[in-house]
Amino acid sequence: MTRYRVSVEIKPREGILDPQGKAVGDALHTLGFAGVQDVHVGRYVVVDTDSPNENNARESVHAMCKKLLANPVIEDFAITRVETL
Repeated sequence: MTRYRVSVEIKPREGILDPQGKAVGDALHTLGFAGVQDVHVGRYVVVDTDSPNENNARESVHAMCKKLLANPVIEDFAITRVETL
């Protein structure tokens, strides 16, 4: 078994209300950042997992996201990096 570090980006789905992103966007405008058009606030999750290979590590974390880490109704997720530890 090899240990892998899998990075996942979770963000609100397009078209879903993002009140936290709206609040951050409004605050940025108040601070003088007039060029900001839209802000989405999500999460960044890092999972260290033991797996026989990189593909299995990726598939395992994908299943974790579908079952627990991301809400499939309102969030999208993407595995952004898999590295060997």
